[in-house]
Amino acid sequence: MADRYLNFTGTAPGRFLTRRLGLPQPAPLLRHSPEHPRLDGQLLYLTAGEPAHREELGKLLADTGLDVTPSAERPVAAVVDATAVTGLDSLAEVHATLHPVVRSLAPGGRVVVLGAPPSPEDHHQAAVQQGLEGFVRSLGKEIGRGRTVNLVRVAGPVAGSESTLRFLLSPRSAYVSGQVIQVGATSGELTLPEDWDRPLAGRTALVTGAARGIGEAVAETLVRDGAEVVLLDVPSAGADLAKVAERLGGRALPLDITAGDAGERIAESVPDGLDVLVHNAGITRDRRLANMPAERWSSVLEVNLASVLRTTDALLDAGTVRRGGSIVATASIAGIAGNVGQTNYAASKAGIVGLVRSLAPRAAAEHGVTVNAVAPGFIETKMTAAVPLFIREAGRRMNSLGQGGLPVDVAETTSWFACPGSGAVNGQVVRVCGQSLLGA
Repeated sequence: MADRYLNFTGTAPGRFLTRRLGLPQPAPLLRHSPEHPRLDGQLLYLTAGEPAHREELGKLLADTGLDVTPSAERPVAAVVDATAVTGLDSLAEVHATLHPVVRSLAPGGRVVVLGAPPSPEDHHQAAVQQGLEGFVRSLGKEIGRGRTVNLVRVAGPVAGSESTLRFLLSPRSAYVSGQVIQVGATSGELTLPEDWDRPLAGRTALVTGAARGIGEAVAETLVRDGAEVVLLDVPSAGADLAKVAERLGGRALPLDITAGDAGERIAESVPDGLDVLVHNAGITRDRRLANMPAERWSSVLEVNLASVLRTTDALLDAGTVRRGGSIVATASIAGIAGNVGQTNYAASKAGIVGLVRSLAPRAAAEHGVTVNAVAPGFIETKMTAAVPLFIREAGRRMNSLGQGGLPVDVAETTSWFACPGSGAVNGQVVRVCGQSLLGA
């Protein structure tokens, strides 16, 4: 559905009127396309403190294809290495490096701050490193003009950050802002793609709820990035599922994911195994708790959480998800911040967060598989198009980018998680919400 307000603010009268009234002025986002696969411009590489891996990180940034420089009049991105910040003096250097830069950053530009995990043994280091989180979230809310700001905590070798930096410094992350992502050590040797434009080449992915909406966009993006896809949805959506599968050159698997033997049937359908498992299927049955019958509660929990738990356990136990593979589940900002009329949905999506945080370290150690989640905010789909006008407009504007996201925004984040180069990203829940004002 067209965002008429966004289109209006792009006109001269719209800019004048919204500026005079103090209304949001969202900027069109620069998303990935064949014509614009990467950012075009210079990347400022700045440091605070004395980071130990300056040369290694500089080379890694240069490998992104951006022109890395210590100074630029109109940079398209800025990376600040603050991993060595341990006290207030070095924290002040973060301000000193970015203060003269933020006004000159190009529209749609990117700011990435690299930090270190807060230390349980050094409360001074912990204080300033946690301070970076508040700094980044606040800068994301004020920087405007379609620009994003994110924090990457480097908890392992800096080489493990390459996939994450490539994602955050590209048009693929257009709707990801104000996020904190920790990159740790891998459970084995990190496998980098031979071709970063097709990082999933030779890999097989299964996407649930793939007949429409976000699931369809996820499948399409995985195919674009080189994967072979198996598309799963309920048998009643079989006709739409078959069309999507034919268009993408994938294989349709009509199956009710809530069936008790769904995991076994998936395993039988992919005898050679999977590299990527995307849990996208989900439903809503909204009603305030006082008016919610047990069926509305149980149906949402069964589809959104119970089926994910059962099929994940079955596929890991069977070895269907191969070592070096990834599991990506779909949470929601409703599960993080709560939402009126959605106690069932929010419980199921918060459950996904709990699943990821608990399973991720064990799945990595026992199976060599990463487990992460995307948490979409307001995404423009047929479902949100049916929301009453004023509620829909509030959902669109209540984020730092002042607009709704697109299904492809969720898909891009999913593909980054699924990339073999993201093996050091595990147990993370990344909101794809334009830095929604709701929740953390």
